[in-house]
Amino acid sequence: MTRHLLVPGRGIPRPEHWLRGLAEAHPEYRWAPEPPGPPLVLKDRVAALHAAVSESAEPAVLIAHSAGCITTVGWAADHAGPVRGALLVTPPYIDGFEPDDPSDLPWRVPRRRLPFRTVLVASRTDPYTTFAQFEQFADDWGAELVDAGDVGHLDSASGFGPWPEGERLVSELG
Repeated sequence: MTRHLLVPGRGIPRPEHWLRGLAEAHPEYRWAPEPPGPPLVLKDRVAALHAAVSESAEPAVLIAHSAGCITTVGWAADHAGPVRGALLVTPPYIDGFEPDDPSDLPWRVPRRRLPFRTVLVASRTDPYTTFAQFEQFADDWGAELVDAGDVGHLDSASGFGPWPEGERLVSELG
């Protein structure tokens, strides 16, 4: 059996957001952490993800959007656990961004190969990351790059509620 952990971005996903739709369609999926909304304190998010991954020896698939991708990569840089794979959807390019909370970790995205299978979904029209930056993330993390086309940030504001391609990618990871 495989656990599925949903790693939210900076804000609370709207009811029509594809990540919220996954949670509703699959009540066995668990938020890690529960969507708290701003401000985003990366060290707290990493700690919550670590607690969720560590609570069982059962393998997990991490499903992350936006800043949740940074949480996932930050967790993998300093922790290990039974993770089978990760779906990273439109990670933002935040190198040099200063955290809202001065006690937070500096936001320097780790660039090491991830120790589990990773699929990175990239957009050609994301307002936070260029396609070349997505390609560099995929190369650095050893991720398979999926070109989703002109999908903005692949969020509610870009018109994404249900996202069948995302469901397919999750099922392929386990």
